[in-house]
Amino acid sequence: MWVEVLVSPRLQIWLYKHMEFKLSDHAKEQMKDRDIPSEMVLEVAMNPEQTYNNDIDETVCQSKVTFGEKSYLLRVFVNLTEKPPIIISAYRTSKIKKYWRE
Repeated sequence: MWVEVLVSPRLQIWLYKHMEFKLSDHAKEQMKDRDIPSEMVLEVAMNPEQTYNNDIDETVCQSKVTFGEKSYLLRVFVNLTEKPPIIISAYRTSKIKKYWRE
């Protein structure tokens, strides 16, 4: 019998903090193309300022970061239903107001 337990995104992140994350090939390619350090992506995945469920299997983890002297929002898309969780994609955007949830 399969029982689904609904857990808040914050608790999901806390539970997975102690697990290793796997990077998808797509995420690796995007990070390389966009010059985003893997340490920064992992930090946002493990300690996001904000999280929300984007899809049934996808959680968006995002934090405000600085590249050079400019502020960006680093958005990391994670499948938390996989063991270990898989980072699907990551990108930075200057459109902080568009994606930041108050």
